[in-house]
Order: sequence, then structure tokens, then C-alpha cells
Amino acid sequence: MHSGNNWGGSFEIINGAESTTEDERSRNMEWDRGALHSQQHHHNLDETQQSWLLYPQETKKKKYVDLGCIVCSTKAFKWTLYSLLIAFVVIALPTIIAKTLPKHKSHPPPPDNYTLALHKALLFFNAQKSGKLPKNNGIPWRGDSGLQDGNDTDFKGGLVGGYYDAGDNVKFHFPMAFTMTMLSWSLIEYNHKYEAIGEYSHMRDLIKWGTDYLLLTFNSSATRIDKIYCQVGGSLNGSTTPDDHYCWERPEDMDYRRPSIFVTAGPDLAGEMAAALAAASIVFRDNDAYSKRLVKAAATVFAFAREPGRRRTYSQGQPYIEPFYNSTGYFDEYMWGATWLYYATGNVSYISLATNPGIPKNSKAFYMIPDLSVLSWDNKLPAAMLLLTRYRIFLSPGYPYEDMLQMYHNVTDLTMCSYLQQFHVFNWTKGGMIQLNHGKPQPLQFVANAAFLASLFVDYLNATGVPGFNCGPTFVSLNDLRSFATSQIDYILGKNPMNMSYIVGYGTKFPRHVHHRGASIPHDNKRYSCTGGWKWRDSRNPNPNTITGAMVGGPDRFDNFHDVRTNFNYTEPTLAGNAGLVAALVSLTSSGGIGIDKNAIFSAVPPLYPQSPPPPPPWKP
Repeated sequence: MHSGNNWGGSFEIINGAESTTEDERSRNMEWDRGALHSQQHHHNLDETQQSWLLYPQETKKKKYVDLGCIVCSTKAFKWTLYSLLIAFVVIALPTIIAKTLPKHKSHPPPPDNYTLALHKALLFFNAQKSGKLPKNNGIPWRGDSGLQDGNDTDFKGGLVGGYYDAGDNVKFHFPMAFTMTMLSWSLIEYNHKYEAIGEYSHMRDLIKWGTDYLLLTFNSSATRIDKIYCQVGGSLNGSTTPDDHYCWERPEDMDYRRPSIFVTAGPDLAGEMAAALAAASIVFRDNDAYSKRLVKAAATVFAFAREPGRRRTYSQGQPYIEPFYNSTGYFDEYMWGATWLYYATGNVSYISLATNPGIPKNSKAFYMIPDLSVLSWDNKLPAAMLLLTRYRIFLSPGYPYEDMLQMYHNVTDLTMCSYLQQFHVFNWTKGGMIQLNHGKPQPLQFVANAAFLASLFVDYLNATGVPGFNCGPTFVSLNDLRSFATSQIDYILGKNPMNMSYIVGYGTKFPRHVHHRGASIPHDNKRYSCTGGWKWRDSRNPNPNTITGAMVGGPDRFDNFHDVRTNFNYTEPTLAGNAGLVAALVSLTSSGGIGIDKNAIFSAVPPLYPQSPPPPPPWKP
């Protein structure tokens, strides 16, 4: 009945021997029933199937690689090696090949027109240096001059050095100090640009040449002074005796008397000198001894300016000064000098003075007189209020200065509005030049100053993310104000009806008959006397020496320009004019990056609010 065994083997495997235990017998009986049951329902299994059931298959063991700290399978190890090899071929090998190939360095973009003009404009100051010149001065037709200046003073060492003011050989200290302030201001705001275009050291040298000289004009080592020398050389109107205007001589050949003029009053002169020395002290912060010397001298000369018994303009009753650099007031210099001294020292007495309501009242800062929005060697109001607006924008000092600072900020906005043609505050020439001096001669110095203030104000607002400002109900974007600045400087560089650059040496068409003694007389080792130089003054030939970078007086109100040496209104350059030009050019150039140095000017300003107390020391059990 049960002759077949589909599971293989015989029944004796299960039943032929007795189980030693009850458990084994039970299990054996279960296998018997399964075998019998399987016999009824399945076909016979072949030998392979039988082997599956009776002899379990052996599983293939994986092989491993022991790396010491890690054990991984051989297969994973191989795939890792293959991946690293592929990565080397795809990434590392091209990199190695690229490194070994000859390198072709990309050239930086060429400097823009503003940078090219700036390089030249700075050279003008080298041409104006007086005293014993350094060997690297770079102006081949200039030599030592004015080595006897100040011999008639009681100051040891005299008044050797400094800068000649314009095309004559006079050293006017009032505009010279303003020039140094402007150059220092531009270097503080845009030091990164000067460094990028390779003019940083040059600028510092020019500033130090001026401030070294200003330190000679009063007893800068004292804490209290009673006089300041304000001028060396000069001329009386209509004079026929040899002097700086009657004679036409190179500075190196001067043989006439050059008086040293001093004043015992003059808050305007003293305030400007304080501003120049204080601003320069920020420039030279890396020279601690010199910076402190400048700060001390600035404080001394400003104290002179504030003495009640000395409050009259420095030019009053001075026939050698009034016709040339007559000052119309001194309260603007109080604001200007006090602001720079505050930035240089952090002494709150200076910012308290700059924001004292009496200062804007006496200077008429809030009267909105158009002429008072024009920066010049005589009027510092728009520049001083812009500097104080900077303080409000970046440091927000709050009480007790906020009310006055807000007023300064509002007036600064309105000053910028007055520069825009759409508001019809000033007339404009048909060729596109704003007439900030109402069509009078020598307009370009005022144009350059306004361009600088406008461009700098744009950078202040850009640094704080402010997109513009309001002129009454009209919103003015920063692009509109920047366009004003660029249009005016572009006019000076040649985009004008004359298609002429008003900077000597820039472009292909520029003034060739500059009203300048040193540039107009040949450098031929011959000495020309006081009147012997007149033939060079009156010559119609171009100047034999190019006074590179000099910005001339400029065109008339009809955009016409006459390149005539004897007409100084058109062709004479000045220190103050070129200072504004340099400041405007560096603010507009993009060759050295964009924007201002927000913090350098505030490095001496103390914290405005109480500092948070230090955290408690960590608890120790």
C-alpha cells in the first residue's frame, strides 16, 4: 500500500530504530505522516530534488579586506578604487594640466577718464612748490626758490616752503590752508581709490608739504599765540615798483622785496588753518608724533580764532590782501574748523560749538541765500554742513545735537537741489555749465567744488541705502544728482562748445598760453630780469613749459574761451581751484572702486552712548 517513498530513502530511516526519547518518537511520527501524505498527492521527485531537501545548499562566503581600522568587502573596496581613479582623471588631471600650462594674466581694465585727469591734476601742485625742492619733484623746469622768504620775521627758519598760489609768485596762506583741507578731506573719504591708482603716497607728500609750511606761520609749539603770518610777497594795485605782479620772473629768479605780512586778528584765517591741520592729522594717524603735533597746533590756532578781541576778518584794512583774497566773514570757518577738530580729537566742546545755534544764525546758514550754497575758499558753509550731515547719517548722535544736525541736513538737501537745472536757482550756459558765480570770470573753481559736494553726498546716501532726497514735493534720485556732478566735470574735460579740455595736458586740445610765470619763461639757464620777462608774458607763442594738470580760470558765460596769456580771467590756474578739481575727480572715478571709507574720519570720535557693562565672570562652584 505504501510501496513508494517520494521523499527518498526508506521508512526505516524514521521507524527502523527506536527513539531514545518520547520527544524523538513524536517528531519521527510527524515526518512519517508527511511522507505518506506527500505520496498520495505528488509525483515522484528526481534525485536533484531529493538532494535539495535532504542535503541543504552551501552558501558562498563573502570575502573581506582588512584595512586595519576599517573592514570592508572586496567588492566595495574595488568600487572605491575605481571611483577615485575616475575622479582623478575627470577633476584632478585637468587641474594639474591647467596649472602647468603657461599663465596669461588678464590685464586690469584701463583707467577711466577721471583717473587719467586726476594723475595730471596732482602734478600741478608739484609745479607750485616753493622752497628747496626734493629730487623726485618731477617738474624739470622748476628748481629751488623763495629760500629767503620770511627773513624779515622773528621766526627761526623763516617762511621757506609752501605753495605759490597761482600764476604769480605770492604765497597766500588763506587759500593755501583751504587747499590742504580739501586735499585731506578727499584722501580721508577715498583713500582706497588713491591707493588703487597709485597716488596715495603722492597725495600725502603734497599735503605734508603744505602743513609743514602752515606750522611755520605761527608759534605752533605754544598753547597761546598773538599773531599769524598770512602772506609772503604780494603787490599793491597800480604799483610800478618791482613786486610779484609788476615783475614777470620765474620763482627761481626773484630778486625783489617780498614782505611777510602778519595779522593779530582773523578768525577766518585761523579757523581755516585749524581745519587744515586737524584734517591732516587724520590723514597722518599712522605717524603718531606728527599727527599729535598737527592736532596741538590746530587747537592753538583755533583758540586764537575764538578770542573775543580778535574777531574781525583777516583781510580788513590789508591793501596787499583785500583786492585778491578778501574774506567776507568768519562764522563759517568757526563751524568748519570746529567740525574738523571734533573729528580729529573727539572733544565734545567742538561739536557743541559747531551745533551752537549762534553759529548758523551769524553765518546766515538757514537764510537760503543762493550764494551761500556755493563752496569756495571764502565760503565754507555748504561743506561744513555736509560734514555735519555725515555725522548725523552714520552715527545718529541724538540729543542734544539732533535738532541742529537735522537743520543742517535739510539745508544740505536744499543745497543739492539748487545745483539741479530743473529748479532754476542758478543760470546755466547754453553749453551746460552752471553759473555759480553769476557769469563772472574764473567760474570753473566753483563748478568743480559743487561737483565734489554733490558726488560725495551721493556716496553718503548710497552707503546708507537711501535712494534719493526731496526737493519740495519732487523726489530726486541719486542718479540725477550724480549726473549733475559728472556733467560738470565732463564739461571741464572737454564736453563743451569749445571742444576743449580746461586741464592742461589732458586731451589733445587744451590751453597753451597759461598765465603762469614759470611755465611761460624758457628753462634755458638764462636769468630774465623783472621787466625782461615781459616779452615772454606778451608773446603769442605757446608756453615753452607745460604746466601739466593746471585747471585754468575757464570760459565766460557764453561758453567762449580766449587762450591769451595776459588775460588771467581765462587762463590763470589757482591752488584752490585745482584742489576742488582733484576732490571731484577722485569721487567720480571708478578705477579704484566705488564708495567712501565710512569710518576713518570717525576714528577719534568716542562712543556716543554708555557702553554695556562686561558680562559677569563664569560661576565657579
